[in-house]
Amino acid sequence: MERSDPRVARPDIVAEGAPGVADRDDVARARAGDTRAYERIYRRHAARIHGLTRRMMGPDGADELTQDVFVRAWEKLGTFRGEAAFGTWLYRLAINVVLTRRAWLGTQRSRLDDHEETLHAVPARPALTDLGMDFERAMERLPKGAREVFVLHDVEGYKHEEIAGMLGVTTGTTKAQLHRARMMLRKHLEA
Repeated sequence: MERSDPRVARPDIVAEGAPGVADRDDVARARAGDTRAYERIYRRHAARIHGLTRRMMGPDGADELTQDVFVRAWEKLGTFRGEAAFGTWLYRLAINVVLTRRAWLGTQRSRLDDHEETLHAVPARPALTDLGMDFERAMERLPKGAREVFVLHDVEGYKHEEIAGMLGVTTGTTKAQLHRARMMLRKHLEA
């Protein structure tokens, strides 16, 4: 599969019929080794997956993480049972890849310096003076948990129960994180 920029993916290029039918046909062909069919799947879904990875991890690693999601999907294509739409399966796979990457990054960071006093010595971020800060930049400034819940709930439309299951927390935690994210976004955007 050729590596291309997912931001220029053309979701309008689909096989004949509804996207669900096109996905089903292309998944069957891709399972049989048809890389062109998998490329069509990639083009249909890359923009949405890239948006998810960018919102959950920030813009720096989104391109690489999007590619990782599609590599993982290629490897796991045989496990897709067709009980849900392929896009739903792929989206859930992407969330798992993002959460795994976050855990790995957390482990890497903990190896660098695990002294609690180090965190207290770090100065707080200076107040923002840029009145033109956009929403995406404001989302990037959210703490990890608040950003995850905000993206999954307010951007992607998941319910608190679903988010709690995905993240392995309680619905009370997701509601608190969502409130925290909204308050922080309001503060950043009003500054």
